[in-house]
Amino acid sequence: MIKVTLVKSTIGEVESVKATIASLGLKKIRSTKTFEETPALAGQLKKVAHLVKVENV
Repeated sequence: MIKVTLVKSTIGEVESVKATIASLGLKKIRSTKTFEETPALAGQLKKVAHLVKVENV
């Protein structure tokens, strides 16, 4: 399991980054979601790595 927390705002980011954050279900700063590890999730997290904090649970 992976815990993903939004730590920086998406203001000023391109639309594809904003859409990726929205598809992860993160809305506000410090919002957190837990996911199973999958290759698709790894790709999404790589794209938004500068905005999120990822922890193993």
